[in-house]
Amino acid sequence: MKNKKFINKKAADKFLSNTKKNLDAKALSKQIKMGNVVALSQAITLCESQKAKDQIIAEEILGKADAYPSHTIRIGITGSPGVGKSTFIESLGLHLLNQGKKVAVLAVDPSSQLTQGSILGDKTRMTLLSKEKKAYIRPSASGKQLGGVAKSTQKSINLCEMAGFDVIIVETVGVGQSEILVHDMTDLFLLLIQPGAGDELQGIKKGIVEMADVIVVNKADGEKQMLAKQARAAYANAIHLLNKRSDEWVVKVMTASAIENKGIEDIWDCIQTFKDHQIQQDLFLQRRKEQNILHFNRSLQSAYLEFLNEQAAIQALTEKLKKEILNGEINPFSASQALIKEIKTLFEL
Repeated sequence: MKNKKFINKKAADKFLSNTKKNLDAKALSKQIKMGNVVALSQAITLCESQKAKDQIIAEEILGKADAYPSHTIRIGITGSPGVGKSTFIESLGLHLLNQGKKVAVLAVDPSSQLTQGSILGDKTRMTLLSKEKKAYIRPSASGKQLGGVAKSTQKSINLCEMAGFDVIIVETVGVGQSEILVHDMTDLFLLLIQPGAGDELQGIKKGIVEMADVIVVNKADGEKQMLAKQARAAYANAIHLLNKRSDEWVVKVMTASAIENKGIEDIWDCIQTFKDHQIQQDLFLQRRKEQNILHFNRSLQSAYLEFLNEQAAIQALTEKLKKEILNGEINPFSASQALIKEIKTLFEL
């Protein structure tokens, strides 16, 4: 698939202006498949929009995407703040570009709880990668999503694959929230830790470690090299104490220095080995199919809630029950049962 980009800024601005005036799913889909990142960004914006008309166009575009593209690899990267996720991703991304890969980074920023706006800007934190023509970086605010994963991230992954990107990296906030969502939308889950931070085997939850396919001790440079080796040994030993995986993959624990570009090539080789292993075990496509069912269930639950919230009778009762809860007239559990009873009555269930 050819991956073209608008080099002429006037042409790009003209296309974006036209699509804003007259959004057309067929035209956008065609441009996305040609590798037009302006069209790709426009489609992702439609996915993030709360407007019904935008969602309709977005769904029509997504309907033209390949459901199970085998040439791509989706990588989820998480880790606590300060571990160097952005620096690591930039280093890995530049290495992949040198390998002839097209790389998309979906970086989910922490959101302001007041404005729900994005606090950080990944394009400013990945300055070298953002200048590359075969790289695409899309920051988006996490909002109130569990695990710091934006609601439209899965759709963005599909659109990036549609645009011809080979490697899609999803960076999570990594502030101790559940990372299950990103694990359920990627092929490989990579956990970054840093040496000497006091989190060896303790500060990082066991559940996240169990989900990881690859663990990387970052910042293995300078005075921290010895600490990095110790952390690697500790995690490697701990892996054997965890429950054995059903896919027979032995979690790899590695060290790297993103600043010095050390260990990045070995990590990419490990990622490729993981994908080959999954394909040989007939698990790669199976996992993606299972993930699509998970996305369907979550989307369905969201649609159910949205539909119910649009019903005037349900809205009125919900607000009434909330006031009764605040006044101590009813407990939350009884209130929820009263609401379910009303819903059954409304739909004659």
